[in-house]
Amino acid sequence: MKSKKENPYKEVLTQLIVDVFEKSGNLPLNYKQVAAKLNITDSDSKVAIADILNDASRSGQFEQPERGKFKLRQLHVYVTGKVDMTADGSAYIVPEDELENDIFVAPRKLRQALHGDLVKVHVYERKKGRKREGEVVEILSRAKTDFTGTIDISNSYAFFLPDDRKMLHDIFIPLDNLNGAKDGEKVLVSIIEWPKNAKNPIGRVKHVLGKKGENNTEMNAILADFGFPLAFPKEVDKAANAIPDNISAEEIAKRQDFRSTLTFTIDPADAKDFDDALSFKVLENGNYEVGVHIADVSYYVTPDSILDKEAFERATSVYLVDRVIPMLPERLSNNLCSLRPNEDKLCFSAVFELDEKANVIDQWFGRTVIHSDRRLSYEEAQEIIEGKEDSLAPAILKLNELAYILRDRKFKNGAISFETEEVKFILDDNGKPLGVYTKVRKDAHKLIEDFMLLANRKVAEFIGKQGKGKNKLPFVYRFHDVPNPETLTSFSQFASRFGHRLQIKSDKETAKSLNSLMTKIEGSKEQNLLTSLAVRSMAKAIYTTKKSSHYGLAFDYYTHFTSPIRRYPDVMVHRLLQYYLDGGNKVNAEHYEKMAEHSSQKEKKAAEAERASVKYKQAEFLQNQIGVEYTGIVSGVTEWGMYVEIEENKCEGMVRLRDITDDFYTLDEKNYAIIGQRKKKVYQLGDEVQIKVKKVDLEKRQIDFTLIS
Repeated sequence: MKSKKENPYKEVLTQLIVDVFEKSGNLPLNYKQVAAKLNITDSDSKVAIADILNDASRSGQFEQPERGKFKLRQLHVYVTGKVDMTADGSAYIVPEDELENDIFVAPRKLRQALHGDLVKVHVYERKKGRKREGEVVEILSRAKTDFTGTIDISNSYAFFLPDDRKMLHDIFIPLDNLNGAKDGEKVLVSIIEWPKNAKNPIGRVKHVLGKKGENNTEMNAILADFGFPLAFPKEVDKAANAIPDNISAEEIAKRQDFRSTLTFTIDPADAKDFDDALSFKVLENGNYEVGVHIADVSYYVTPDSILDKEAFERATSVYLVDRVIPMLPERLSNNLCSLRPNEDKLCFSAVFELDEKANVIDQWFGRTVIHSDRRLSYEEAQEIIEGKEDSLAPAILKLNELAYILRDRKFKNGAISFETEEVKFILDDNGKPLGVYTKVRKDAHKLIEDFMLLANRKVAEFIGKQGKGKNKLPFVYRFHDVPNPETLTSFSQFASRFGHRLQIKSDKETAKSLNSLMTKIEGSKEQNLLTSLAVRSMAKAIYTTKKSSHYGLAFDYYTHFTSPIRRYPDVMVHRLLQYYLDGGNKVNAEHYEKMAEHSSQKEKKAAEAERASVKYKQAEFLQNQIGVEYTGIVSGVTEWGMYVEIEENKCEGMVRLRDITDDFYTLDEKNYAIIGQRKKKVYQLGDEVQIKVKKVDLEKRQIDFTLIS
């Protein structure tokens, strides 16, 4: 009898045969018809097909409706989906078709698939009452091949131990692939091959990140972990440095000149890239001209150039606790494109004529040249708003007045106001956290925000309202969907525990109700918890060409136009807007949709990296506080423990159920609670508890608390 090893193409041939049946609508076929559809004429291969069909009908993959004719027992024998690894090495495959249930795959049937990979799975026929099971037959694409972790070097070889808890295989590193790494160092490793019968993949060290536990090492590890590059390629820096400083007279002649109009920027005190400026002028008719001037990145970064390809790949700047990883090289982000004071700068602008009631009487979009008179920090602008004498006071006070009207109108139309407390760290020169504080957003922040929203909305409307049906102009929008009714209902039930009633019958009613809740809880101990749960019950905003509305802001049309230094979609929006202003015809929507999808994914990764850096700093901050007692709020519950957020410094850690010794506790998922089985003591989301810091694991960015009963 032939062994499987002697028949290496059996697997491939089986797959081809299944494809034939799937493509022909699963009509009954005999082996000759299958061979004909595969253009197979030699008799040996025909016999092999007949054998496979007979074997597969015995194993239950095929059935024989009549003698000699075969069809698939179920059409969806093969399913495509993403791998979701579990701690024991088995996995669930989450099918692309959302209506299908997950498929369980045992560890030995994963065939070298890793967490997040897109795979093709052969699904077995289900035994009664059993979950669907299958095995991976093909890895369609790897989610990632680069991992961060620790290198363990012996005399003749090295092993790499990944940080990622879902990566369950150590990676074998031949000594000539070490790239200068020393034993015990933290490194970034790339898988280069995985021989068919090998237990471990083979890799090479791509970057030495440094000594474990050092701030720089750990921050770089977070970036590498989420797929962000640690530096710009030399040729990208070279291209950026080759751009001349001076702006030619002929370029200025093509643009609207705003250099003599009062213009200023308002940004965080430590900002280096200023991508938006405001100009202000009182018109002869008593109305106000407000210019929203945005760095003209698309002038410097041209389609398909090396700078453009790098910016697209990154898609966003990443803001970690102690550093910014810019989307564009520093020469562009902090120099050429940054709207620094007392320098001529090229902009793409949205200019509005507003009346006393902040109605838009007239608008203009186009390329400009500006000369910023002042660079203000938010704090300085806030002092002017609060009455400090300054030559800019008349302009800033009027802009603040108009911003209030715009804001008010937005909320009346059903926008939702989420004011979360943003955690910031006071760091020493080595990046060690000395303290934690929460950032407060005042009028100066909101003034800038409201004029940016106005520009984003009006640009989106200007394009979105042109042409109907097939003649609509493809554009990149920032789309935010209405909330999922089920998630909203469970949030509403939870809020009622704190005595807050929510009306969620219609979208408008929900928005109004959420706003009054947000106002009511401002400053309360449950503010952070309820706000973050409310945000979680909302859909996530994405970039897309397909839909234009933004539920959270209550705008029918919305885009991102105002931050091209740090977001690639804004660069796309500038290019498209200019193209349409020049009378261009429709563009290929599918091409832009793919770019929008990539940008949405990268944005999600950047947010995850940012959260990981905050978690690391929180763990580092509490590292020397083992045994210190705090008051906290239960911020999450799982089957193995409850998360608690310390009120004073917003650091979050876990109280493990096995450490609560007065009873046996289990999770009550529906009520966001854990309940003691004997004494029925309940710990619920939002409850205040006393805890002390038990253990801190910096590498895993984990903090453990124990309850003080």
